[in-house]
Amino acid sequence: MQTGGRARGIGGWRAWRTLRAAAVVTVAVVVGVPAWAGEPLVVGPGGTPMALQDAVNQARDGDTIELLAGQYHGTVTIDHRRLTLRGLGGKPPLIQGDAKLGLGGALFTVIGGEVTLEHLEFRGARNLDGSGAGVRQVGGHLTVRRCSFFDNEHGLVAANDAQAELTVEDSVFGLAPHVVGGLYHLLNVGRIGKLSVTGSRFQQGFEGHLLRSRARESYIAYNFIHDGLRGGASYEIEIADGGLATVLGNVIAQGSQRQNPVLVAYGTEGRAWPLNRLYLVNNTMINYGWLPGWFLRVFEGRVGSDTKVYEINNLIVGPGIFWFGAPGHFAGNRHATLGMLRDPATYAFELPPDSIWRGSGVDPSHIDGRDLAPKAEFDWPIGIRPLKPGRTSWSPGAYQR
Repeated sequence: MQTGGRARGIGGWRAWRTLRAAAVVTVAVVVGVPAWAGEPLVVGPGGTPMALQDAVNQARDGDTIELLAGQYHGTVTIDHRRLTLRGLGGKPPLIQGDAKLGLGGALFTVIGGEVTLEHLEFRGARNLDGSGAGVRQVGGHLTVRRCSFFDNEHGLVAANDAQAELTVEDSVFGLAPHVVGGLYHLLNVGRIGKLSVTGSRFQQGFEGHLLRSRARESYIAYNFIHDGLRGGASYEIEIADGGLATVLGNVIAQGSQRQNPVLVAYGTEGRAWPLNRLYLVNNTMINYGWLPGWFLRVFEGRVGSDTKVYEINNLIVGPGIFWFGAPGHFAGNRHATLGMLRDPATYAFELPPDSIWRGSGVDPSHIDGRDLAPKAEFDWPIGIRPLKPGRTSWSPGAYQR
């Protein structure tokens, strides 16, 4: 009898628990919050099934917000949260700028916290003072993965915060507005702690820079930073305030309508960090213009004579100067013409099998106590392709294939 009574008690408790769970699910559906922890919040254009800002406000730290395909209008602020915002579908959801955003405005503003943005497109950001941004980061740790930034005054801006970190992976930046005197940068990073950009593509700038960093540490590796045959940007890469900068395995190309002959500039604004090192290793650097380019310019007088610069295994394509006027250690760098590459018209910038420069690089695995041997290469249209380990010979340039 005792056993039977206990069984009936357990059965009754289970029935009550089932009814309670059903009630929780019903309430969750009505108020528009996830039924249980870990379930993504789904949002859509026009606020159906939920508006994006409402989802951000209701989400718990650690949640994921999924965006259905379509156009989203208005601005969003993510303030000291730990969230992932991810676009659904083959074509990324479009975050569209429709009007002047106001002073300091952006389509997405991320303040502090730890936020990941995935598979989203930001387009058309305009601001009253000309500083509109697709995304503006103010502190915290921000990861941008498989996102696109087109036709924004600035694609992505990171404000000064020495503790902040920004990671950009497999993303595209392009189509700077053609406004004379606008000086719009595709990626504009302030004095943050660390910037990492990998597997990404930068193209079609105008007057401003393709990639500008003032970070204490800048890691720029395996990207396609290519302004096009007639691109009109200024610097392709500017490391404005010195710091520890690693520029590894990139294609860096300047168009014939450039605003400045320098492709990579280091220390343009002076010295902001105690440690100043530039490692420029295994890049393919191209000048499409008929006038000479300045492939690397180090502003030694502004960052200090204790700055160390290492230029190793770079392939210099087109007319111009590379090591003239630049301090540092040079090894394995080679000059070439476009005709010496496999097929520049299809972006096949590797050296052909019969090139005289094949295998003429030096071992980059022991540079200033660091292993800077390339571990991957850019893989069109975005992303990276790992290199096979155990390589014993190196060619100059971004491609070892």
